[in-house]
Amino acid sequence: MTRRSRATDVLAFIVDNSLLLLIGAGAALVWANTAPSSYEQLAHAAHGLVNDVGMVFFFALAAKEVYEAMLPGGPLASVRQAGTPVLAAIGGMAAPAGLYIGSVLLLNEPDLTRGWAIPCATDIAFSYLVSRVIFPSGHPAVPFLLLLAIADDAMGLIVLAVFYPTAAVSPGALVLWMAPALGAAWLLRRYGVRSFWIYLAIPGLMSWLGLHFGGLHPALALVPIVPFMPHHKSDLTVFATRPVVPVNTLHEFEDWWRMPVQLILLAFGLVNAGVPLSSIGPVSWVITGSLIVGKPLGIVAFTLMSQALGFRRPAELDWRSLVVLGITAGIGFTVALFFSTAAFPPGPIQDQAKMGALISFFAGPLAVAAGWILRVAPGSRRSA
Repeated sequence: MTRRSRATDVLAFIVDNSLLLLIGAGAALVWANTAPSSYEQLAHAAHGLVNDVGMVFFFALAAKEVYEAMLPGGPLASVRQAGTPVLAAIGGMAAPAGLYIGSVLLLNEPDLTRGWAIPCATDIAFSYLVSRVIFPSGHPAVPFLLLLAIADDAMGLIVLAVFYPTAAVSPGALVLWMAPALGAAWLLRRYGVRSFWIYLAIPGLMSWLGLHFGGLHPALALVPIVPFMPHHKSDLTVFATRPVVPVNTLHEFEDWWRMPVQLILLAFGLVNAGVPLSSIGPVSWVITGSLIVGKPLGIVAFTLMSQALGFRRPAELDWRSLVVLGITAGIGFTVALFFSTAAFPPGPIQDQAKMGALISFFAGPLAVAAGWILRVAPGSRRSA
């Protein structure tokens, strides 16, 4: 292998696993703790552009995965198929939220309950990366985690829209902009417009303005537009077993924006993760603890409940695998960091919340250790 091909492989690994976000977050922590004044200037200047504009495309790609998983033939296309992972995702959100609320109330800090959604998040990229390290090739825990994370993303988008408005909600402004946005998207689809740029420029822009002036987070602007982009009639996600078919608008949108979104995540980490190390506090540990403890509790409990309701889970997905999978899902990182900025205004509490989101990355090593202890990791002796 040549030096150039090795470099290409390394770059592809970094991009495919969202490691640019980790690089940006690490650089932000170093910068904020060595030259805080210049870092604050950068973060303040770039915050709106990155969080309100750039992250539109991150959430659009997340919405695409959710939408495709729900197409005919997709893993979330029917109640029977979706029941277990969706219930597991609900448990993986409800338990951390409950632990968080209970913890801040015990601390006699009722104002902090606004951050309840922060530990509900699962970072799909990092969780998937860690799961591939832990579980043997072909183990059903990996696709189950992906399904769970996709369902988590879907519910997270709803939570962000409903519970974290950026200002006083204005139904009039929402209707004024969103109705023509959806109408324009429908017309573009009706008349066979194939260029995704037209969908971004017309209904996408109107949707952004509607959310912005309507008081909801504009980062969700493309979520209602994505389903209108021309696409195939069946699932084309990583779970699909059918041969690859000719590309379509939705596929081209993903293919074009995949690399730019990684650069956006680099900027997101750089702009949002720069907090003083001294800001680690009670809120940080409540968030991290709620993620690392609440995720496996909720996922295991609700998966077992799904069986009681008549849904099935893969035979190899035993309680040991579910526990390890649940710890892996406790990596909140990207979405938890975003929710931290949405839940609290800039200041010490937001900094503590951000540190909690960042510290949750260590759920990965904990999951690897749990995999070895519970004997689900490659090379470990599986018990009967």
